Amino acid sequence: MVSTPFSNGRTYSIAAATLAAVFLSSSTNAFITPTHHQSRTNPSSSTLSMVTGQQASSFGPATLIRSLKKSLPQIPFLASGPTNPSNKIDIPDHVATILAQPAAPQRVAENDARTATITARATAASADAKELKGMLVGDEDASAWWRSPTPGARDITKEEPLRVLVAGGGLAGLVTAAACHAKGMKVALFEQASSYAPYGGPIQIQSNALRAIQRISPKCFEELVAAGTVTADRVSGLKIGYQKGNRLAGLYDAGDWLVRFDTLGPALEAGLQPTIVVDRPVIQQILVKHGFPTGTVRIQSRVQSYEDIDGGGVIATLEDGTKCYADVLVGADGVWSQIRKNLHGLGEGAGGFAASGAAGGAIDDKEARKLARDTIKIAAQADRRYSGFTCYAALAPHRASNIETVSYQILLGEKKYFVSTDGGGERQQWFALIREPAGGVDEEATEENPTPKLDRLRREFASILTEGGDADGNQWDPFALELIDASAESDIKRRDLYDGAPLLATFDPQRLLSPWAKGSVALCGDAAHPMMPNLGQGGCQATEDAYRLGEELAGVTHTGQIEGALAKYSRVRVIRTSIIQGFAQLGSDLLVDFDLMMTIPFLGPFFLTMTQLSMPWILRFLYTPEF
Repeated sequence: MVSTPFSNGRTYSIAAATLAAVFLSSSTNAFITPTHHQSRTNPSSSTLSMVTGQQASSFGPATLIRSLKKSLPQIPFLASGPTNPSNKIDIPDHVATILAQPAAPQRVAENDARTATITARATAASADAKELKGMLVGDEDASAWWRSPTPGARDITKEEPLRVLVAGGGLAGLVTAAACHAKGMKVALFEQASSYAPYGGPIQIQSNALRAIQRISPKCFEELVAAGTVTADRVSGLKIGYQKGNRLAGLYDAGDWLVRFDTLGPALEAGLQPTIVVDRPVIQQILVKHGFPTGTVRIQSRVQSYEDIDGGGVIATLEDGTKCYADVLVGADGVWSQIRKNLHGLGEGAGGFAASGAAGGAIDDKEARKLARDTIKIAAQADRRYSGFTCYAALAPHRASNIETVSYQILLGEKKYFVSTDGGGERQQWFALIREPAGGVDEEATEENPTPKLDRLRREFASILTEGGDADGNQWDPFALELIDASAESDIKRRDLYDGAPLLATFDPQRLLSPWAKGSVALCGDAAHPMMPNLGQGGCQATEDAYRLGEELAGVTHTGQIEGALAKYSRVRVIRTSIIQGFAQLGSDLLVDFDLMMTIPFLGPFFLTMTQLSMPWILRFLYTPEF
């Protein structure tokens, strides 16, 4: 059992997950691939030419249990019968009680006026980004403070503040820049994208991240809450994707609830703002306008390398050769961080290109196919873990059939699962995660086959309203196809999901004392702790990082204290992020074998009960006002 500062309730959640892992663990690094493909650890042309539809199977105890079950006599009587009507109710009594509290936000039904407001706000933010409002351009660029060498070792005063460079202009970089500016530091942010493009789906800002932003910039907090759609006013949970179970373990129809919970109760207990969802361009422009001065962000600028300055400070070199001088460099440049590559002396290809947080994944299908292949090589150098999942995602312009009662749900199945969440403005953000080897690509769209991604997804999630079901004969709940069919082929993006072991996984004494920092350089966000998306905490933890980094640097009174402040920041943050990262990894690895639990007597019901009971405690750990 993992040793953590949890209360007994939280310990139960780890015990349940650990027990499930014993029975259902699937190797996160080994997959049984089709015999005509080589292992993903050897990215030869054979593997890299793989196209869709070639799923990998779990490897480990789950495989043995599935094989054993298939070899045993099948008793039709046990596999059929009445299901529990309560599993079809969206909002159970324990959730309804929380949502009815006086302090709870009151749900206002979807309406045209609110949709128009959200759409107009996103359109305006995208227009501002296109016009480069607030960006560093022209004469101001030529005379920017970071072009001059730093004064060197000195006392930090109001007149001579710390000078901070931030590499990466996604959420982590923007909030880091705002946190440092709020403490009186000079800040410059370098973003590789050519603009803050209006791409990528809305971002869920959970209660803990909202508290961090509130402390950093009350104005940014107010603007985000005003722009956001509350998602904590409805139920969240796990559903079974297709008919499953037996009389001994419980019978479930397609779309029946397995676990239901609210995110509101733990937030209210901690005195936090309920979770909201906000369009990516809106978040970006709020931070650019209200988080720091105009001219802080320089686009088309990728930090390629850096070197320490004798006597203190750092020189960062951009891809075009431009030199930038500061006291501190923060790497907020994502999972394939170039700063991390240099900081930890990783392989030459470790700092590969990926769509930046500013661009929001703004790459076309041709670029995506190349990136899928290149990423295998990059990951090997960068010491990143392939999760075992490829992910299709889109923002569907569609009022979901359950929008008034459900804000977030996961449809579970063997080898895959389907996630959906309210995107605000009568839109649904959805993700289809399918277990298969890395490097897979979709066929190119042609006149004869204009929708290869949609065609695959319709096969993978064939519903009870169609004949045959998926490749395993499972007929899915129609809700998955409701959202898939509401999406355009061009709006569906695909990428393989990578995360990484916590940086505590080392015997290097320096990294044990200062996991994400060395000298005047530190990491934050995905550069430090990339996570699977199951908990929706990747951006939220990056926001917490930014707050803590700003707090530690604010205590520096002399440049000689910078190294100690950055080391303390990373020591404080690494324990919490490692726990959350571990939960996200374990959750993802278990979800695709969750359906197997539905057929195991005693263990299945026990696991579901433990999962249901543990969720409030997990959320209480996430939704803390202190980080």
